[in-house]
Amino acid sequence: MTLSNQQRKTLKAKAHHLKPLIRIGQKGLTDNLIEEAIQTLDRHELVKVHIAQDDRQQRDDAAQELAKRCEATIVNQIGKTCVLYKKAIKTHA
Repeated sequence: MTLSNQQRKTLKAKAHHLKPLIRIGQKGLTDNLIEEAIQTLDRHELVKVHIAQDDRQQRDDAAQELAKRCEATIVNQIGKTCVLYKKAIKTHA
């Protein structure tokens, strides 16, 4: 999903006060972490992720891979923090 500049700006503003709900540590992207990220995105739509890698390229790669596997969009990435967005699927009973 591609976001317009206005959508990206709005989502960045909404994410500003959020705390990271997902942390990618030394083990990197595990299947359990991916599953947790998918569930978290389904509940919250907008999620901050902390990536504990010192190398910038590794952080970028981890953020891209996480977004791809969760079918989410990277809204913003600054330093060790990135923001993911995935539109929630509304289901009616």
